Amino acid sequence: MCLGIPGRITEIRDEAGLAMGKVDFGGVRKDACLAYLPEVKLGDFVIVHVGFAISRVDEAEALKTLEILDQMGVMTPELMTMGPGMDQPAVVSDDAPGALTFNPELPPATLGRPLA
Repeated sequence: MCLGIPGRITEIRDEAGLAMGKVDFGGVRKDACLAYLPEVKLGDFVIVHVGFAISRVDEAEALKTLEILDQMGVMTPELMTMGPGMDQPAVVSDDAPGALTFNPELPPATLGRPLA
């Protein structure tokens, strides 16, 4: 299944004339092409589908969507299939089944990290 997942832009860079960035999906960071959204800036939330940021979304909607996707149990499989560019594995360890558990009380940079 390929879903559009909301994440926060944490880095924007130019790669050979192509706008690229690092997007944080609750603690899992991946590269994404930002070329379709030239107006985005650091801290913005975007929907990423197959490595491309396809729309900008407000923070409240992004957090609500992350919570719903987590409740559906699709966050881990989707993040594991989103391609290269991760700074850490999507599943922290087999001993941490809640590694991508959503907690709306945590800031977005920590969403998806194990709740200890």
